[in-house]
Amino acid sequence: MNDRSKNKTILGVERKALAYSEGLRAYMLNVYNYMALGLGLTGGVALLVVSSPTLLHAIMPMMWLFIFAPIALVFFLSFRINAIQYSTAQMVFWLYSALNGVAFSVIFLAYTYQSIARVFFITAGTFGAMSLYGYTTRKDLSGWGSFLFMGLIGIIIASVVNLFWPGNMLQFLISVAGVIIFTGLTAYDTQSIKDDYIEGSSSEVAGKKAIFGALRLYLDFINLFLMLLRLFGDRR
Repeated sequence: MNDRSKNKTILGVERKALAYSEGLRAYMLNVYNYMALGLGLTGGVALLVVSSPTLLHAIMPMMWLFIFAPIALVFFLSFRINAIQYSTAQMVFWLYSALNGVAFSVIFLAYTYQSIARVFFITAGTFGAMSLYGYTTRKDLSGWGSFLFMGLIGIIIASVVNLFWPGNMLQFLISVAGVIIFTGLTAYDTQSIKDDYIEGSSSEVAGKKAIFGALRLYLDFINLFLMLLRLFGDRR
């Protein structure tokens, strides 16, 4: 192979790498945009509900519905994301974010606005740092998956136990463990979402992947926020 052919080959490889990098960047930006808009919708709905005593009074008897309905939507998206249309996935994601806003409105009744804002910024900083780590690190984080999943199951079981036998120490341990688990999940999920990117995917497939990736990061952020709020929030 002469020098001219070598240069063409190198140039072709560089162009492919550049195209892949730009496509990945656009895909991840789409994921983060969906996540940020979902969080914004959740916060907006929560503030709307808590600022209207009439609306809050009407919703309180049905609060369990607004707590369990989002869980059902998470399972729906998890198992049906490949079968449903992109527009349907969008609609379910926005509905999920809005319903979460109704459920989380009680947070503003239990904690001061100042502490909620403070913990939100702590969460945003922690989430941003760990997501950046997951995106940029060359270390394979797939080994974290089993450990984090087992930890998550442990938190769920302990939370159920705490509902029937409340205890401050158990609540504290759940919150500390939750911060560790969801901090790790933020990095793990970010790398996993990045690795799921496939160059040349149709806009339909890429859009649904972005929504599901946004849902995963949204869950990490929200749960990390709740755990930190239990530790550092000032109750009314």
